[in-house]
Amino acid sequence: MDRSSMLDHFAEELRLARATTGLSQSALAEALSYSGALVAKVETCERRPGLDFARRCDAVFGTDGRFERIQRRISRETVVPWFRDWAGIEQEATGLRWFEPLCVPGLLQTEGYARALLSGGGLFAPDEVEQQVATRLDRQAVLTRDRPPLLSVVVDEHVLHRRIGGPEVMREQLQRLVKLGSTLPRVRIHVVPMSAGAYPGLAGHFVIATSPAGEDVVYLEGQRHGQAVDRADFVQEMVEVWESIRGEALSQQQSLDLMAEMAETWT
Repeated sequence: MDRSSMLDHFAEELRLARATTGLSQSALAEALSYSGALVAKVETCERRPGLDFARRCDAVFGTDGRFERIQRRISRETVVPWFRDWAGIEQEATGLRWFEPLCVPGLLQTEGYARALLSGGGLFAPDEVEQQVATRLDRQAVLTRDRPPLLSVVVDEHVLHRRIGGPEVMREQLQRLVKLGSTLPRVRIHVVPMSAGAYPGLAGHFVIATSPAGEDVVYLEGQRHGQAVDRADFVQEMVEVWESIRGEALSQQQSLDLMAEMAETWT
């Protein structure tokens, strides 16, 4: 079976096991300690089940490792080319380690900055731009919910100098970064100074998300689409890249001071 067939197979086995035991989706979710929304998405193949999810299914249904075996066959594939899948991962994550060498990360962007960024180059029609801006701003609610993820962001200092949308937009954006980094205890923002020279992060943007079960997924973004990768050796490699980048960055306070200083230069 290919990956999509294995995903279908997992969903079918889950629906069958649930029907056999007479459990509703919400009752199963409670037994698994996962959200009802996640159970529903796994059953409709919208989300790929994690290893912990599969093991808990085996425990609840007494299926002697069947769900884990199917899950492991799904995970031999390295790529999930759906942003909707990443959007779900991002919203459920307990931690996000985000490196961005070119622009301010989406979760930290102001409306003006996001609009200027998405309007650049004329790739999107005005209504598409507005739709994407609204979606991006909606995603930011994750930072102020009851149990927000621990968001650790590292940006290259060039991000503070790159003019996106003009001086006013840049000043507002940098002031917002300082505010978020100062007032939200689970948001940490660091800057790699230009003096660092060449370092591993120059290869490009990536995000490492940690799931509630402690599993990591790496998100890589291209020009028009992204991909989430959970292959263990690749994830480990990217964690090492992250640690190396983090080692080049200024401390949180030094970074906030630099961003505040740069905000004043955008007049």
